[in-house]
Amino acid sequence: MLDTLVGMTSHKTAQTMKPATAAKKLGVYLEATPTEFQEGVVSRTELNALQAEPPEWLQELRRNGPHPRPAVAAKLGISISGLARGGITEALTTEQIDALKDEAPDWLQQERATQAEVRKEAVRIKEKNAARDDRQA
Repeated sequence: MLDTLVGMTSHKTAQTMKPATAAKKLGVYLEATPTEFQEGVVSRTELNALQAEPPEWLQELRRNGPHPRPAVAAKLGISISGLARGGITEALTTEQIDALKDEAPDWLQQERATQAEVRKEAVRIKEKNAARDDRQA
């Protein structure tokens, strides 16, 4: 058995992902990426290269959008669910996000307050668990 394993070589195949997965990992809106990106597959090596040295199109998308909903929510300081409750279901540009921040509609103020409460509660639970762990140690 050992003799057969000695002669074997490991063939490493490149790990690839769908464009949607790569766009998500890059934090960009897939539909705004170049056609060749949308229609191809992205290897782990290519993704690492895009992250390390983003080409102009990627820098532009990150700077001005359109941004995917998770990025829009983060820039507004609310949850993705909060975006939906506010009627925002599409990707937004940086300009549109800034305009929303300036307008500060009631729904956005409410969602920011809700998000602040959620964060406070998360901190409280984390501290409570840490104190409990300290007592048990």
